[in-house]
Amino acid sequence: MNIVKTFRFLEEIREEAGQRGDTPLLKVAAVAVIKNPFAGQGYQDDLSELIDGSPALATFLGGEVSTMLGGHVESYGKGAVVGLAGEQEHGVACLTTVYGNALREAVGGGSAWISSATKMGGPGTSIDLPLAYKDALFVRSHYDAFAITLHSAPMPDEIAIICAGANRGRLNHRVGGITKDEAEGKDGLR
Repeated sequence: MNIVKTFRFLEEIREEAGQRGDTPLLKVAAVAVIKNPFAGQGYQDDLSELIDGSPALATFLGGEVSTMLGGHVESYGKGAVVGLAGEQEHGVACLTTVYGNALREAVGGGSAWISSATKMGGPGTSIDLPLAYKDALFVRSHYDAFAITLHSAPMPDEIAIICAGANRGRLNHRVGGITKDEAEGKDGLR
């Protein structure tokens, strides 16, 4: 995959509703903008070129997220914004199971399904990246999102591939469910 440019985003939340967190919540995202080999070609049955190239992107982006979080990734998510000469399915093809498996390895493991969001857009597009606990989806404290805006991408023939992560759950979480300490992490759910 031909990476045209990269972006990195960081948000640090120290206080919420007047309550200071014992540890700040860090939400980060790493973006790789690639050339879309299917841009302007109309419908194509076989998208394997995007699928097959995606593990290298996941390894790179997951490594960037892990580095920004000091090696402590508790939740993650993925996404893509496809330039207008492509189609949404091109972004989805970049985020399949092979991408997810490489991402898990890059961030130090995880057994939960990796939530994702994909959309079409151009420069100035915003996307909300879903976040969930990396070992068990039923851990509600980590349900979150990270909104980013790509000011100079993607161009019509590009795809922005995104990995997001956080170092902890939301500040002040209190809606029940199992805690991360109670999670078994075996089936990706509990």
